[in-house]
Amino acid sequence: MIQVEIVGVRIEMPSNQPLVLLKEQLGERHIPIWIGASEATAIALAEQGVVPPRPLTHDLLCGVVAALGHRIVRVNLTKVEDGVFFAELVFDDGTTVGSRASDAIAVAQRADCSIWAAEALVEEAGVLIADHDDDAETTDADAEAKERQVRQFREFLNDVEPEDFDK
Repeated sequence: MIQVEIVGVRIEMPSNQPLVLLKEQLGERHIPIWIGASEATAIALAEQGVVPPRPLTHDLLCGVVAALGHRIVRVNLTKVEDGVFFAELVFDDGTTVGSRASDAIAVAQRADCSIWAAEALVEEAGVLIADHDDDAETTDADAEAKERQVRQFREFLNDVEPEDFDK
């Protein structure tokens, strides 16, 4: 297993599809995982340290686990099949529970636990992201694109309503 960390949530253009971007802690590969809007919101809120007035689903799960006297100690991203990522939550007593990768990542943030990815998953889904530090024009364009994506995502978060997910 390879330990990974969350780089952040991005909006992929031109599809406007949210994704969470992970990176190997001791390497250069990144793992983009396309996710749903509600999971993107949950991950982004936790990244920003926002505590909602009422618990979100991932907060509720962590609260239930704690109330039962247990802890989630790590998240394993186990495999990717046909572009679908699978994960598991690992509890302090060794119990594992299957999960969608996006939900597992959102829970890991709230449980303050590490995220690990199977080597085969990193081999299959990991990508090297070119470093453009040598080209100032490209760096400026990248910074503008990133700022535009963050602005669009913030606008999305400001305008999203619970009813938007009742489809």
